[in-house]
Amino acid sequence: MPLTDADLSAALTGSTVVVTGGGGMVGSRVTARLRAAGARVLAVGKLDAYPATVYADLFGVHTSDGDTIVGDIADAALMDRVVREADYVVHAAAVADVAACTRNPLAAIRTNVTGTQVLLDAVRRRNARVRRFVFVSSAAVYGNGDPKRHDVQRWNEEQPLAPLSVYANTKAWGEAQTAVILDKANVSHTSVRYFSVYGEPQTVKEGSHSWVVAWMAMRAKLGLPLHLNGGGRQVRDFVHVEDIAAATIHAMLAPGADRQTLNVGTGRATSIADVARLIRNHYPDAEFQDRPLPEGDPLGGTADTSRMTAALDWEPTITVAEGVARYVAWLDNTPGALPDFLRREAAEVA
Repeated sequence: MPLTDADLSAALTGSTVVVTGGGGMVGSRVTARLRAAGARVLAVGKLDAYPATVYADLFGVHTSDGDTIVGDIADAALMDRVVREADYVVHAAAVADVAACTRNPLAAIRTNVTGTQVLLDAVRRRNARVRRFVFVSSAAVYGNGDPKRHDVQRWNEEQPLAPLSVYANTKAWGEAQTAVILDKANVSHTSVRYFSVYGEPQTVKEGSHSWVVAWMAMRAKLGLPLHLNGGGRQVRDFVHVEDIAAATIHAMLAPGADRQTLNVGTGRATSIADVARLIRNHYPDAEFQDRPLPEGDPLGGTADTSRMTAALDWEPTITVAEGVARYVAWLDNTPGALPDFLRREAAEVA
């Protein structure tokens, strides 16, 4: 049976969960849900990916909260200290921007590889306490799937991986290393491969091409053209962040998720051009502009969700059309979410 609010409360009240990357868009949603269910959450992260106002005003993360710990997951002493209190660990900290990882591979390796190893070592040393470790991975590990196929591919967890970017390589390594270290330590673990995460309160970063729903909605809001990288022919399996948070918590608790790698997706393909059209439903004057396909940007595919639904007895509930409408409404009510660099671009165009 799916986990109800009462089930979550019964399972989590009195427990301590360490969420690395707990200040980020996904981590903050996971943290909020866990706290609502009665868990104590130690949210750990550098909080340096966005301006301070984004964390406080959009993500609801406040450094004055004693359980919000500003620090580096590559700091062994810090990881030992926080893991000492953990009943569960959700490892979501990462340089998660494909373009940023491509520009600075060493920074990506320090966080996504070295930081992951430091955390795994801390968990291994505390193995009698930690009930489950959840490693947050990505559908980027699939790359373009089978290069001989040109249709929309559905990826299952058993097929060979084909990462196309530094970011994807670090996630593939993290999955394998989690199993290597924690199997030997006899610690329960699960890797969750997120497909394309979107939804409020997502915002964008200058120089990035990730988070297409946020990019297009924000550009349309400001009267800027919507960029169709590669003509918008790529497809994505879009999963709303609230469904992502729910899946992550289910993966942390469900007995069937032990030592599993799970796709977290909807199984439905939506092209980038489809997203642009959904955005234009809300901003009828929006114009489209074709752009080259960025380096490391896969053509995409959808999730085979059969293992996820069997292990978690759960599936996503928010459709892309509903999620886009929710995001647009949130953006209309949260004008402060529009970053200054986009406002400047709109002013220059005007």
